[in-house]
Amino acid sequence: MRVGVGSGNPVKRRAVEQALGARESDDRLSDERSRADGEPTVDTESGIEVESVPVDSGVSEQPTGHEETVTGAERRAAAVLDAGTYDLGVGLEGGVARFEGTEGLYLVMWAAVSDGSKVGRGAGPSIELPADVAARVADGEELGPVMDDVLDTTGIARRGGAAGALTDGRVDRADGLAAAVAGALGPFVSELY
Repeated sequence: MRVGVGSGNPVKRRAVEQALGARESDDRLSDERSRADGEPTVDTESGIEVESVPVDSGVSEQPTGHEETVTGAERRAAAVLDAGTYDLGVGLEGGVARFEGTEGLYLVMWAAVSDGSKVGRGAGPSIELPADVAARVADGEELGPVMDDVLDTTGIARRGGAAGALTDGRVDRADGLAAAVAGALGPFVSELY
């Protein structure tokens, strides 16, 4: 089975590999550089091939609200299927949103999986943003660069992400996105749909 991940970000690809249980037989999967080099991950036992397919989400750089974040994931999944011959297209999108009945702004993660005729959707964990970070994002800044500034680092989105920083590594970005993908796989793996 060929699975395209609608992003060039190695963290998103790793999340899909985790959700599918895909592992390379030569252990290159543990080397971050080999994940980023564009070579597909091929699990020789299951026949699952996972490939990064950089596509545009068609939403803002910082999706705001569940609707925009889900739309970005759905558009990425559809764009993957338009870009090549894949059995499944997977779109992953991180955004910020509010929840009715709660205070604050939350980091949210959504996934969409499509085979071209049906779409599954799933969400990862939601993590409340610190007030100072939330204020900057609400003023129009993108979460990744804000977190880079707060942490005095670069490229947090390609590593543990804001989720990892905000939970002291208890939930990293790949884990959270993998949970979203696992949920989105429901219509493809369960007879209940």
